[in-house]
Amino acid sequence: MDGRAAGGDPPRSVLARGLSLLDAFGSADTELTLTELAARTGLPKPTAHRLLGELVRWGGVERTANGYRLSMRLFVLGQRAPRPRGLREAALPYLEDLYEATHENIHLAVLDGTDTLFLEKVSGRRSMPIVSRVGGRLPAYCTATGKLFLALGPPERLDSVLTRGLVRYTPHTIIMPGLLRRELDRTADRGYAVNREESEAGVSAVAAPILDRRRRAIAAISITGNVCRLDLDRLAPAVRTAALALSRELAREPGELKMGIPR
Repeated sequence: MDGRAAGGDPPRSVLARGLSLLDAFGSADTELTLTELAARTGLPKPTAHRLLGELVRWGGVERTANGYRLSMRLFVLGQRAPRPRGLREAALPYLEDLYEATHENIHLAVLDGTDTLFLEKVSGRRSMPIVSRVGGRLPAYCTATGKLFLALGPPERLDSVLTRGLVRYTPHTIIMPGLLRRELDRTADRGYAVNREESEAGVSAVAAPILDRRRRAIAAISITGNVCRLDLDRLAPAVRTAALALSRELAREPGELKMGIPR
């Protein structure tokens, strides 16, 4: 879902072409072949092969038996980014408390374009296995965290999502614009969002927003698990309390934490 779709115009500069190869890897991709990378970026195979060779020499990509995979060097570079690290470090104690109380999957997410991007995930052996992963993303309109960014953000954000189209991921995905608008209105009114098997069958979630000093949703926390055992309305106060406490802590920090403020 993250990888660049085939068919678009390939980037022109050498740097942009190299970066497009890195960006072609989706959150579920452990490795990709040269053919797949060329198709996703729109680059000719000889060009993709040459640039991949340079990325291998730099250390950003590793060769595998069947193709290429991202290297540990990129992970190390990502850990140096100060703003996401600061938000994750501040949020982690609250995520861990929610996990200890529920033993479900706990997420910290921000908005990235029209997707919700998972910055952190706390889970354990008693948590239901789900598709989400740190650095992964899902469409905002069918996730609890993403609905918060749409419900609490400017109207043009939702307009952008609707323009791209609503894809059905499960029989419960909301794909009618009118129904989605009503769902987002309910979300804004009650102060938390729910996802009832809308992005993954058998999986539900409840999420609450992390607000900055100007009451903008800069991130969200969610509890996610098996639809049969997750009482979303009962868990809503817990996730709202954690998000409110984190919002207050961030508001006390010198300067404003800008990471994750959706535009």
